[in-house]
Amino acid sequence: MSFNRPDQLRKLNESFDICIIGGGATGAGVALDATLRGYKVLLIEKGDFASQTSSKSTKLVHGGVRYLEQAVRNLDWHQFKMVYKALHERKTMLQNAPHLAHPLGLLTPCYTRWERWYYRIGMWLYDKISGSTNLKSSRGLSKKEIQAEFPSIESHHLRGGVLYYDGQLNDARYALAILKEAERLGACILNYARLDSFELGPKSLKIKKVLFTDLRLEASYTIPVKAVVNATGPFTDAVRALANPRLKPRMKVSRGAHIVLSAEFWQGDTALLIPKTDDGRVIFVIPWRGSVLVGTTDDPDTLSENPVILEAEKEYLIAYFNRYSAKKASIEDISATFVGQRPLLQVQLDSAMNTDTKSLVRDHEVEVDGRSKLVSIMGGKWTTYRVMASDTLDVLEKEVLRVPLSPCLTKDHSLAPSSSVDLPVGVPEDVQAHLVELYGPAAGEVYAYGAERLLPNEPYLLGELAYMKEQEMAETWDDVLARRWGVSLRDESLAVKLQSTKKEAFAS
Repeated sequence: MSFNRPDQLRKLNESFDICIIGGGATGAGVALDATLRGYKVLLIEKGDFASQTSSKSTKLVHGGVRYLEQAVRNLDWHQFKMVYKALHERKTMLQNAPHLAHPLGLLTPCYTRWERWYYRIGMWLYDKISGSTNLKSSRGLSKKEIQAEFPSIESHHLRGGVLYYDGQLNDARYALAILKEAERLGACILNYARLDSFELGPKSLKIKKVLFTDLRLEASYTIPVKAVVNATGPFTDAVRALANPRLKPRMKVSRGAHIVLSAEFWQGDTALLIPKTDDGRVIFVIPWRGSVLVGTTDDPDTLSENPVILEAEKEYLIAYFNRYSAKKASIEDISATFVGQRPLLQVQLDSAMNTDTKSLVRDHEVEVDGRSKLVSIMGGKWTTYRVMASDTLDVLEKEVLRVPLSPCLTKDHSLAPSSSVDLPVGVPEDVQAHLVELYGPAAGEVYAYGAERLLPNEPYLLGELAYMKEQEMAETWDDVLARRWGVSLRDESLAVKLQSTKKEAFAS
């Protein structure tokens, strides 16, 4: 079968052990882990895959430099363990999908002698915690070295800096790759499938069936299952309430706003870490797929399916970009914006002084409702998605299915079917780079769908639309532009032009 909705709908006649609610990074990770453990898995997602938090991240695979700083300052063992866990997962993410994740150099500028020593020691510790999984050793730089190697930075008052390494990923396509691999191994994966309710056992009140609606065909389904995993991130409490109305809310959200600028404003492949703003935040300036990503804010927020950036956030991010960039930008230079809402556990929020979300470690917790046996995975971040999934399945096997623990097999499980790219001779360089970046080893297969460009001088192909519909479960233009291509998150005007070329290809 192919990774499209008609083929997946035909699988609904099968029986399932586990139903996963939510098709972001966490739900995808649980689906792959569970399938590799031998379970029959159904995953349903109300919208498109990774359409919320998981496609609106800062695109980093990282341990969390700021969490390490807080761990050392506060002698916080909990935060230290979180950094250790994430740093050791970082290399695994890069190895399992090398076409979708790669190392990224980040420069931390220093303006006093004390800062040079402070951050140099901090990054040295970051390397040491990584151990054998370290991507590349950090190094201290003088002002002259920075001016020579990184001319994009504003060097006024600069005393030096530290260069260290984390990872960068295409978040939406990484989630899609995990889901496609789970499906290839036997899982049933559906987007645009809205959870409606649960059917509970008359005596035990344990979940026995999952009721959902196919939003594309307006068809309803009732599926018997043995266990249910709630992996809906910021929307976790709504699913918990469906299973057991007596459960108290556990989740809060913080908003991460991002702006995108043209690559001309930040030359080169090295990102910038602004380690501390006037209000104590951390901001990144990141080269990203031919653009420059500037973010992120970190403020408490009200849950929303479509959070929109505020003018004050644009002004804040532009002001800090201009403080550190040699080439200045204005609000009018912003080519795109996006806001992601991060799921935070209420207990973490309550423990932070003055609801200071920027000081919170993004750790996770697995909860089992004693009545319905709903398993909810809460909190966490992209880099630790695989550990979150493993912890979830361990708890589910122990407390819900009550079976011996199965081994987690995802650590060394590649998400790319091969390492070779089979493209015919003569493919234009820009098209080749585009296809390899997005599809990796499948680039040749995608190209075979058709080589006609949608726009002159742009690498996007008409054949890709058919491929994404037949092999990637894209259903709408937003699925294509925001997540399969990611254009609307980088260049909103280009996204409009692309959509206008073939309006009939996808529904609105």
